[in-house]
Amino acid sequence: MNKKIPIEISARHIHLSQKDLEKLFGKGYQLKKLRKLSQANDFAAKETLDIKIGSKTIKKLRIVGPVRKETQIELSITDAFSLGIIPSLRLSGDIKGTPGAVLIKSKKRLKIKKGVIVAQRHLHCNFEEAKKLKLKNKMSVSVKIKGKRALVFHNVKIRIGKNYKLAVHLDTDEGNAAGIIKKGKGEII
Repeated sequence: MNKKIPIEISARHIHLSQKDLEKLFGKGYQLKKLRKLSQANDFAAKETLDIKIGSKTIKKLRIVGPVRKETQIELSITDAFSLGIIPSLRLSGDIKGTPGAVLIKSKKRLKIKKGVIVAQRHLHCNFEEAKKLKLKNKMSVSVKIKGKRALVFHNVKIRIGKNYKLAVHLDTDEGNAAGIIKKGKGEII
C-alpha cells in the first residue's frame, strides 16, 4: 500500500454531552471555540475541567467540541496509571463498562459513572480515500514511522466518515515513543 499519511498527536481531553455541559456551565450553555482541529467540525474549546478519580486529580483538561451523545474522557495510558486506574483501550464512543470520574468546574462537581478511555490509535479517512486505499471501516492496518525513533504501529483502526480528513491519531505516549511532538508523517504498510 505504502501511502504517506499525516500523523497527529491527540492530547488528553474531554467530550461532553449537552446535558453534562449544562450541569457544569448552566442551562443553554454553548462551548466557546478556541481553535479549529483538523477533523471537520471538531474544535478545541476555551473551557477546561479538572477530573478526579479516587484521590488523584488532573487539572485543566481541554474540552473538545462539538457536544457528543455521551460524555467521554480520553487519556493516555500514563495518565490512567497516574490516576490509579486500569485503562480501557477503546475506539471513541465505545464507553460501556469503562471507569467513571468526577468532573470539576470551580465548586461544581459532576460524577459520571463511565466514560474514561484510552483512545485506540486510528486512521480517519473519508469514503473516497477509503475506496482509493482499499480500506474498510474498523479494519486494522500498520503505520510505519521513519526517523531517529523509527517504529511501526500495528492495530491502527480505520474510521471512515463523510467529512473525515486523512490523518492517523496517536495519543501522547505513542507520539513520544515515535519522536513526534504534534504532527508527523507515516505510511500505511
